[in-house]
Amino acid sequence: MPKVVYVHADGTERTLDVKEGQSVMAAAVLNGVPGIVGECGGELMCATCHVYVVSPETDGPASDEEDEMLNFAACPRRANSRLSCQLAVGPDSEFVVRTPEAQN
Repeated sequence: MPKVVYVHADGTERTLDVKEGQSVMAAAVLNGVPGIVGECGGELMCATCHVYVVSPETDGPASDEEDEMLNFAACPRRANSRLSCQLAVGPDSEFVVRTPEAQN
């Protein structure tokens, strides 16, 4: 089963088994993972699900819309910044993401 490891700003971690096709954001919200808000419900209309992707190094490039929305993230944008609503979990996925210190 696919897994997502959420590493929080304070260094604590939480690992979830995630359904294939589910977004990294949806899994976090459904399981009460702190640090990911997802105010827009995954509609790419806010930046409150901003994460720093640790692994894999890439899940493909961000879309133009996601790239633009990342400019509104509460914490500094980095080269590995993504919106977790746009990261879909595949059958063999194992994501490691770091949550920023704040989302809004």
